[in-house]
Amino acid sequence: MHIVLLGPPGSGKGTQSQLLIERFGVPQISTGDLLRSAVARRTPVGLKAEAIMAEGKLVDDATILALVRDRLAEPDAARGFILDGFPRNIVQAEALNGLLAEIGKPIDAVLLFEVDSEQLIRRLSGRRSCATCGRVFNIHFAPPGTPPHCERCNDRPELITRPDDNEQTVRRRLSVYDTQTRPLVDYYAARGLLRRIDADAAVETVTSRVLSAIGTD
Repeated sequence: MHIVLLGPPGSGKGTQSQLLIERFGVPQISTGDLLRSAVARRTPVGLKAEAIMAEGKLVDDATILALVRDRLAEPDAARGFILDGFPRNIVQAEALNGLLAEIGKPIDAVLLFEVDSEQLIRRLSGRRSCATCGRVFNIHFAPPGTPPHCERCNDRPELITRPDDNEQTVRRRLSVYDTQTRPLVDYYAARGLLRRIDADAAVETVTSRVLSAIGTD
């Protein structure tokens, strides 16, 4: 199973990725997580990335690709992987194709999570997090109650709003996605890899659609 998850912020990729991990025992590979881990472990690639970020620059595609290559070489990726958040543009997609061809692990499917933009804004701008453990509530779709109860830490926590979940920032994030990442839809569709998922539904329904799309329902 070699899968890429594609879709705008708030479309449910993270939730479905975790369910796939539990079901199939393959790792989710997030370039953000890889960067943080490499920097923390002081690996050669991590040190290079840290120096780049210290200058206020974006980490270049070659460095990101090196991180992905190293991660795919780890034993738990032998059975497959789920790429989340990479590639973000066509240049990265072409580079990823070259890497996967080289190591003999081509992409099986690209799952596109589709949700209406206004619904995404409601999802993201309505998110509130437990200040203690980070559990996410939503004031629009899963009201936490008054006072809220967090089952993870068995407490009634303060709920906070992440800085990137205010409406203005959400709209900007969606605009960046449309400009930089949405062209990948046509790119992967032309290669017969794209599977469209109507993600505006209950988690269980979306999971069923995901499993059907990858032929494992």
